[in-house]
Amino acid sequence: ISICRDLPNIEVITFSVNGISDLEPLHQCQNLSELYLRRNNIRSLDELFYLKTLPRLRVLWLAENPCCGPDPHRYRMTVLRNLPSLQKLDNQAVTEEELSQALVDGVEITAPPARSAVENGWSESTASSATGSTTEPESELLSCSLEETNKTQDELDMKPVPRDKYSSFCSQDTDCSHKKRNNVLNAILLLMKELDAEGLEIIQQTVTRRLQALQKKELQEE
Repeated sequence: ISICRDLPNIEVITFSVNGISDLEPLHQCQNLSELYLRRNNIRSLDELFYLKTLPRLRVLWLAENPCCGPDPHRYRMTVLRNLPSLQKLDNQAVTEEELSQALVDGVEITAPPARSAVENGWSESTASSATGSTTEPESELLSCSLEETNKTQDELDMKPVPRDKYSSFCSQDTDCSHKKRNNVLNAILLLMKELDAEGLEIIQQTVTRRLQALQKKELQEE
């Protein structure tokens, strides 16, 4: 997510179901209002240090990360103590009572997390230990990915992807390939919000050439 360092005006970021472990690249996204990081590899709530400087952050989805730990109450209280401007955490509305209780039960984060030489890696063994027995079925992954993709497209006033077309589109790939493709699609749609008319024209021309090349290839194969 290092690309976020160059996107200070981005407002919505959807990086769910990835191997993200470091939130430092987000600390300059001053216009960020919604951040979706469900099911990643964020191991420490100290990563919230980088979100405390985001004045417009109102929605955060951090569930199903290792940093959530075994105590849901302590986790939620700590997040709300450090990010009291949140209106929704993990798809659940934040109440005034929770914000008051967070001052008592939450832990104040005052320093960034310590980094080790291998912490930013996402090895297969780390992935296995992080997901463990909670690995969701492929159908659930598809459902969540499609929902998040359509949310991103809705933010851009684009037509949602039909479920039957999306399912067919993904079924041609391997089990993990469709997740990667969806993540790439989300990233592209979000980055498009940062482009001006000239940039969008370049994207349009590139996509047109790419489609023509793919169609030509299909005709040759037939």
